[in-house]
Amino acid sequence: MANNKLNIEGKNYSDIPVWRRYTLTIEEAARYYHIGEGKLRTLIDTHPNEDFYVMNGNRALIKREKFERYLDQATVV
Repeated sequence: MANNKLNIEGKNYSDIPVWRRYTLTIEEAARYYHIGEGKLRTLIDTHPNEDFYVMNGNRALIKREKFERYLDQATVV
């Protein structure tokens, strides 16, 4: 797929601001939270019972608001 635009009700998914999206890809979350992609993948692997992410096939998607609550409670990432 050459461009990452998904058309939803006449709007491109990439036009939706990151802070309004329910889920973020690992790459989007890394840029948004200033946490490395490797660290995010490690968090997912080491916390299999947390609900701040969802697996879509083999792709992990970060639930933005729940991950923010997780970060608020975490003392070390």
